Amino acid sequence: MALRELGSILLYTGSIHLQEKHVSAIREANPGVDFVEVESLDEWADRKAELGPTLEAAVSFPYDHITELAALPNFKWHQQTGAGADWLLRHPDVAESDVLLTNASGVTAIPIAEHILALMFALARRIPRFTKAQQEHQWYPRGRLIELDGATIGVVGLGAIGEKCAEKARGLNMKVIGLRRDPTKSSPHVDKMLGPDGLHELLEESDWVVLTTAMTPETRGMIGEAELRTMKDSAHLINIARGEVVDEPILIQALEEGWVAGAGLDVFEREPLPEDSPLWDLRNVLITAHFAGFTLKYGDRVTEIINDNIQRYVKGEPLNNIIDKVLCY
Repeated sequence: MALRELGSILLYTGSIHLQEKHVSAIREANPGVDFVEVESLDEWADRKAELGPTLEAAVSFPYDHITELAALPNFKWHQQTGAGADWLLRHPDVAESDVLLTNASGVTAIPIAEHILALMFALARRIPRFTKAQQEHQWYPRGRLIELDGATIGVVGLGAIGEKCAEKARGLNMKVIGLRRDPTKSSPHVDKMLGPDGLHELLEESDWVVLTTAMTPETRGMIGEAELRTMKDSAHLINIARGEVVDEPILIQALEEGWVAGAGLDVFEREPLPEDSPLWDLRNVLITAHFAGFTLKYGDRVTEIINDNIQRYVKGEPLNNIIDKVLCY
């Protein structure tokens, strides 16, 4: 098959996801492509006039500056190295443009699913309390410990991450309730699938509520007072989605007053989490600093996704992981 002619592809090498070996692997896998590299926004500003007219695509350009790419005369496609596309909510001009956007959906499914389980095990076995006791040289009594085996987990958002979480939960003999926009789309790892109108049913039945949904106008604030009061007082909330999916002040009240048993949180309304946030001092909360998706294998996995889509693009074939610019995922 003859490859079509195309303009240059920009590789933004300032990305934390693309090391020198990954950039080399992209170049080696696509020898016929004219790649240009830019390692910072300052360099881009200096070279924009030079590179802009022939630029047709880009990889891993900073989200808040994609508007500049979308305005270029021949620009058609951007491949991001992350999965989340809620940045489009801040840039409606890009959402309304004809630029094709693709993400790296699935690249973090394994580490995030394992991070979710790590939070769940730690909360179930009260590991943070025992770690503190160890630091203080205290022989702390066991307290209330629970099991994951046989418990019900409700996964809100059955994308790549939610599917992997459900798969691993089933391996622990947990009952899995899933919630997705289209409940007719089944999953072999889910015992019961619900649509958006089934959120309260999921909350009522689940011992663990895991938020893996994309951040969209529809999901912003989806977990508020009514939802937290619907949960069992013995249940835990795990959020690795986006902080804005949960009404944080109400969550703090729920945790302080015992509406729910506890929470494992990797994302917050403001990041870094302010030093004066009450969440830091709550005994029933486990906090991680928005790194659930990080893994030493990230760069290798995302390079495979990038190379596959570049080769598809050059051949004029449909790309994988196309972002719906209305739904933001």
